[in-house]
Amino acid sequence: MREKRIRISGYGSISALGHKREAIFETYRSGEVKYTESAGVPVIPLPRESSEILEALKAENKLFRGIDRTVLMAIYAARYAMADAGWINEKNISINIGSSRGATTLFEEYISRFNSSGTVPPNTSPVTTLGNISSFVGQDLNSTGCSLSHSVTCSTGLQAIANAVAWLKAGMAEKFLAGASEAPLTPFTIAQMKALGIYSNEITGPYPCQPFNVNRKNTFVLGEGAAIFALEQVEDKQVEGPGFYIESVGLGFESIGSKTSVSKEGKNFQRAMENAIKNAEIDSPVDMVILHAPGTVVGDYAELNALKQVFGHSGMPFISSSKWLTGHTLGASGCMALDYALYILETQHVLDFPYLTSIPACVNKRPVKRIMVTAAGFGGNAAALIVTRSS
Repeated sequence: MREKRIRISGYGSISALGHKREAIFETYRSGEVKYTESAGVPVIPLPRESSEILEALKAENKLFRGIDRTVLMAIYAARYAMADAGWINEKNISINIGSSRGATTLFEEYISRFNSSGTVPPNTSPVTTLGNISSFVGQDLNSTGCSLSHSVTCSTGLQAIANAVAWLKAGMAEKFLAGASEAPLTPFTIAQMKALGIYSNEITGPYPCQPFNVNRKNTFVLGEGAAIFALEQVEDKQVEGPGFYIESVGLGFESIGSKTSVSKEGKNFQRAMENAIKNAEIDSPVDMVILHAPGTVVGDYAELNALKQVFGHSGMPFISSSKWLTGHTLGASGCMALDYALYILETQHVLDFPYLTSIPACVNKRPVKRIMVTAAGFGGNAAALIVTRSS
């Protein structure tokens, strides 16, 4: 038995689901997708109340008036995670918050201004650098710990957590905020996704994003959001009462064979899953896998093929996804899936796909105690995380 464990002491998120735990849980229960149309395609933005929270946050501090939406969402989620963990007066907090695209809103605005006038404001560089997400969160929390940032496309969030786990186990940090933030609902970002030929044109039905849809067509939809987790290493003998724990993180990689770096076999997924299981050192089964499943035919089925290779047909765990509800939040997607995993572990409520799918039926006949979360992105990388809840 391990003597130390990585505990999720608190967490916060803001997305299409809402920004408060009670509202988020209610959205999970209702399964209602609130999407709008932009540039002729569906997008899944924050609800009005959550956007108003960001505007109120921006008004708190004059330094916040010129920062990107990604940073505002990260600050909000970090504050929530800190409060949820009871770290109100803690200052020695290490921070790693990543993003796939970074300050998309400001970057596109300043590029447009440059194209029209040949100049940009003096603060352009500071507020569009990727590192300003973590550093602004650190400033807001008056943190004295390290402030790190990175971008590993759609694996960004889970790799931030992997980094935090490594730092905590190495004794290089005592408390760590890890996660990701993404605000990609901008014209140029949407155009990039449309150019790949994967974007959904479902703008009349209730579910524009449909991973594993029975018609086997691409239904990728962008969403926005941030999810951040307060992590610390605790002695196993000090664990009392129910709590969430990260048992392992596994990473995988494969050579690029296509423009989206996805192979039919999903070798990067397979390696990440296998490494996560190996690193977890567990005898009990993985009850459920929350798939990356962005709603693209190639990507969804590559991951499903990897799952079959790892678990076999007879040992397939229960399969779920929440992207039909939140959209694909790119770098934050793995953390949004982890948010969903914690909801399931606490409530034992699993979202059914509200449309016809072509995946094999997996009936879960036991309580969900252990969940694997996956993510993968351009470049051939993938990550898998195993989380559990103590009783």
